[in-house]
Amino acid sequence: MRAGVRPAGVRRRLLSLALGELVNVPLQTAIWFGVVGVPATAANLLGFALVILLLLEGAAYWTVKLRALSAGSGAPLPAAAVFAAARVVNMVLLGLGVPLTVLMVAHEPGTGTVPGLLFALFAVLEHINYFHTQLMYDTREDRRSRRRNGRRRAHLARDLERARKRPGQGADFRIS
Repeated sequence: MRAGVRPAGVRRRLLSLALGELVNVPLQTAIWFGVVGVPATAANLLGFALVILLLLEGAAYWTVKLRALSAGSGAPLPAAAVFAAARVVNMVLLGLGVPLTVLMVAHEPGTGTVPGLLFALFAVLEHINYFHTQLMYDTREDRRSRRRNGRRRAHLARDLERARKRPGQGADFRIS
């Protein structure tokens, strides 16, 4: 743990991240399809489903990260193999979903398709943010670190790397 970071503060932050991702599922659905009025077409629903998938994976990650922290320092990430598999499955889903929404936009551009493509592209950014390079710097400390050190690997990417280096630890499929 970094100097000056209190465990209670880290726990609150992880809980906030997990709940924030979960709350965003119905909130973003209500905003985009209710308030804004994005039509519920195949393209829009496909792109949005990809975003929802990444939000749920994010919520699951922050939840199990919190559990690992509660288990004590050095505890492996629970269900690391599930997250490693999700990283691969996401690539397949995004690799199919983005071109499919591009084709739908090319065939019939407009509000029935363009939001879906934008959602799908946002899902790609979320995947990168969770599984590769941290793109979101929402705290003052994060922004300060970004200015000093540049981009850093995503927390989940680092956890998966640690689990890969420690075979048999954190690589089970149980989240209990």
